[in-house]
Amino acid sequence: MNFSVLKSATYSTVVVPKPASQSDLFLHSNNHPSRHARAFLPRCSFNEMPQKSMAKKTAYAKIREELKLDAKPKMNLASFVTTSMEEECNTLMMESFKKNYVNMDEYPATTQLHNRCVNMIARLFNAEIGENENAIGTGTVGSSEAIMLAGLAFKKKWQNKLKAQGKPYHKPNIVTGANVQVCWEKFAMYFDVELRKVDVGEGYYVMDPTKAIEMVDENTICVAAILGSTYNGEFEDVKLLNDLLLQQNKKNGWDTPIHVDAASGGFVAPFLYPELEWDFRLPLVKSINVSGHKYGLVYAGIGWVIWRGKEDLPQELIFNINYLGADQPTFTLNFSKGSSQIIAQYYQLVHLGREGYQRVMEKCKENAMVVKQGLEKTGCFNILSKDNGVPLVAFSLKDTSHGDEFKISEMLRRLHGWVVPAYPMPSGAEHVNVLRAVVRAEFSREMAEKLVLDIENVLQELGKLGPKYTPKVTKIAKRKIIVRESNKHHKVLAA
Repeated sequence: MNFSVLKSATYSTVVVPKPASQSDLFLHSNNHPSRHARAFLPRCSFNEMPQKSMAKKTAYAKIREELKLDAKPKMNLASFVTTSMEEECNTLMMESFKKNYVNMDEYPATTQLHNRCVNMIARLFNAEIGENENAIGTGTVGSSEAIMLAGLAFKKKWQNKLKAQGKPYHKPNIVTGANVQVCWEKFAMYFDVELRKVDVGEGYYVMDPTKAIEMVDENTICVAAILGSTYNGEFEDVKLLNDLLLQQNKKNGWDTPIHVDAASGGFVAPFLYPELEWDFRLPLVKSINVSGHKYGLVYAGIGWVIWRGKEDLPQELIFNINYLGADQPTFTLNFSKGSSQIIAQYYQLVHLGREGYQRVMEKCKENAMVVKQGLEKTGCFNILSKDNGVPLVAFSLKDTSHGDEFKISEMLRRLHGWVVPAYPMPSGAEHVNVLRAVVRAEFSREMAEKLVLDIENVLQELGKLGPKYTPKVTKIAKRKIIVRESNKHHKVLAA
């Protein structure tokens, strides 16, 4: 994948013929199928292991043909997960597939790369660590595991405190918004923690810090803030939450902390909004998770959790094992784990650097603006996402009399191959349905324009656009961007 910035150019409107549906592509993708592709198993065998072996080329051709029914990953705008990486990184990943990361003594170089990633990300989040100090954190399979680990640390620390005070410690709770990702509900269910959700409201689709504070009590193990809501990409006001919670803690003699779920926004905010205070600059933020496989620009299967300091990770949660050849610590929910994604994350961090990530995130934001402005010009949509947030566009119909958001989602996939999900907003605004297009690094300017044209075609089919409507293509002006203070000497020219 080429992360270089697109040069500015004049774009003309092009009428694009409707592509065949996915089923048509599947059925006619090979007019002369090989003998391998024709050797399908009978349907009754789909759930049973075959009695006899199959030639490797036959198995490959059969599975490859069946997988053509999947959506194209690049056109899956439902997902935040990276779907394209550079060939050099792909090669590194292929060369390391055989390495089990848990074997740290056998693979010391890989362990070093992991630790460097933790240190780089911790400093990106403004952790207070010395030049030669190591940060406290670990790689995970994704943000779900990272959140489980952070939640367990909060719960254990809270339990230890109440035990020492001779108080009951059996009813912990977490306060968060109703827009929370499902992994928080999993944590609450799996580890017996009450999840107190702050309802959102129409026009305000994230957690309101003032309402969150009202739900906090001495049994609250943490308040979880979301930096990049799954529903509309919006950043919650972590600074306001921190300030209000400081007052609440002082008033009641509590020490309720904050966890920031930066799964989507953790690799966005430092480069697009470096002055935004959401991380370890705020005293109550004790841990942060981020998904390396989202805007960290790595394929699915890597997340990170960083703690403010050693005192925020109870030592009894860290296990030591000696049966892999040496004494080594471990703090993960799973045991065996591939090394490829860790190596890929390190590649991206050192290859792109702060300048490169700045460039990529700015390109994502600009392409999101192309989609947003194109949708606004149709006059058919309300935009529910914010310009300053995760690069995505969340939008709803102003008039559903000729088809709703779910119909548009279905037609975009059936007629044009785009996966643009439709769903209701969370508790407090369930009556609002929304469509969401996530703009990732591999989503180009041309794809943004094509998406807008295809949405216009769907609107025309539904009779939502008048006969005199003329499609227009958004042009983004060239401008200069200065990266954050620590890299002030870098200047990046963005198209």
